[in-house]
Amino acid sequence: MISNQILQDTIDGIKAITRIDLCVMDTEGKPLASTLEAVEEYREAVLVFADSLAESQVLQGYQFFKVFDENQLEYIILVKGETDDVYMIGKMASFQIQNLLVAYKERFDKDNFIKNLLLDNLLLVDIYNRAKKLHIETDVRRCVFIVETQNGRENNAFETVRGIFSSKSRDFITAVDEKNILLVKEVRQGEDYTDLTKTAQVIVDMLNTEAVASVHVSFGTIVNEIKEVSRSYKEAKMAMDVGRIFEPDKNVVAYSSLGIGRLIYQLPLPLCRMFIGEIFGEKSPEEFDEETLQTINKFFENNLNVSETSRQLYIHRNTLVYRLDKLQKSTGLDLRVFEDAITFKIALMVVKYMNYMETTGF
Repeated sequence: MISNQILQDTIDGIKAITRIDLCVMDTEGKPLASTLEAVEEYREAVLVFADSLAESQVLQGYQFFKVFDENQLEYIILVKGETDDVYMIGKMASFQIQNLLVAYKERFDKDNFIKNLLLDNLLLVDIYNRAKKLHIETDVRRCVFIVETQNGRENNAFETVRGIFSSKSRDFITAVDEKNILLVKEVRQGEDYTDLTKTAQVIVDMLNTEAVASVHVSFGTIVNEIKEVSRSYKEAKMAMDVGRIFEPDKNVVAYSSLGIGRLIYQLPLPLCRMFIGEIFGEKSPEEFDEETLQTINKFFENNLNVSETSRQLYIHRNTLVYRLDKLQKSTGLDLRVFEDAITFKIALMVVKYMNYMETTGF
């Protein structure tokens, strides 16, 4: 169904050109868009006209016209005046709104197709048959982006994303839930993941300009066939989750660069608990005090460099060595040894993953 605002803009444009007043009503005589006042008094006349076989009619200084959608009556148009010129304007208005119905229905059908494609709800033969009917090319390189905002799928965020990409006929903007905006974007020849990261950052910057808080964008891998779009969507979903767990401050996450987080995300929880038990015994990394955690994180940030870490922590080198020795006694892991450092780093990531899964109820 066409929005009332679109109908209003359409008849406002027609009036600006023709200087003739119009009104669009539904089949129950309710005004949807109008340049007239007090059109409610024609409600009974509209209902009678809707039940008649006539496609147009002159009554009380107005001309009435019907607009159909595949033989289903959708709208009644009232045009002020009884002359032949007014009749022609009414027919043109009917034709314009009829074309809007066709265009909006096609967009709805495309949107529905893309949703089912992303959710893997279509048989392979249906994908290609429906794509052909909807004039959607099947062998275009594409990638799926997920746009997540703090307050869910806000209307202004959705319209902003649509405004950036809607002019490109091979891009599709939709949603399969109330939380996220989905962009199925064409990837031109020569574009790579660096370009896609820039596109994601453009989305973040535009939404931040619109005062949309806490924007995160993830995207999957580039696929070459329309049947593979659902895979790119699943990858984008995983990238969003992995980014939320391991890099919550990062607002753009690519599936192609998830690193070890991708592996940990796919581990079963019992295996994770067994691993943490082997490393830390009954002690959990969450029991470390803030000073110890800060020391560990800064040591990793500086690639296990004792001198640089102590400088950035504003402590003496011996103080840092003392903290590392103390940590080694409690865990059996010496972070100055590469193998122990890797084990400890992975263990911290596993704990983050476990906490996330337990908190979200997965």
